[in-house]
Order: sequence, then structure tokens, then C-alpha cells
Amino acid sequence: MYLIDNKQYPCSTSLTMKYIGGKWKAVILIHLIEKKRYNELRKECALITERTLSLQLKELEADGLVKRTVHTDKAPLKVDYELTEFGKTLIPLLESIALWGRDTATRTAGIQQIK
Repeated sequence: MYLIDNKQYPCSTSLTMKYIGGKWKAVILIHLIEKKRYNELRKECALITERTLSLQLKELEADGLVKRTVHTDKAPLKVDYELTEFGKTLIPLLESIALWGRDTATRTAGIQQIK
């Protein structure tokens, strides 16, 4: 059993999912293996609404997985996002998830890759 902010997690898998669970967190994290400007990330994650992307980035930052750096103090802001050292510990897991998805797509009837 694990406890974070008075919330219980019954196993290590549920603890992991606290950090990367949900529809978009793992997708965002894998795109941040290399440092990106917000607009670059936005283009790469085109299916994510701007509001959702912003909210997920804030959660990932609050969880200590992502670092946000603002380069200017006047508009337009230039903002970079990158994985923290803690976030980088997820890279092998994220790459394994991506590989599993690619393998599943090639082996499963009814899944089409569109470009």
C-alpha cells in the first residue's frame, strides 16, 4: 500500500498509473523525451485540445515529471518543456509502451495506421 497526499494506492501499478494514467499523459511524456517548445509539442499532439494539453502539462509539472522554462517576460512567451530527472526514469517504460502499441497494430486485424 502506498500513500500520497492522503490518497491510497493499493499496489505499485496503481502508483505508476497515478503519474502516467489517463488518455494523454503517456503520449505527452513520450513526445517530451526531447525538449520541446510548447508550439512544437502542440503540433505533435494535434489531437489533444489546447486546454487539455495545458492542464495535463500542469499536472505533470506538479508531479515533478516535467520542467517548464519561460525564456521571456513579455509577450509572446517562449516556453520550453522537458522531462526532469525523475521524468527521465519513465523513458524505458514509455518506449516499451510505444513498442507494444506498434506490435499490436501490426498483429491485430482491424487496426489501420493512418498518416
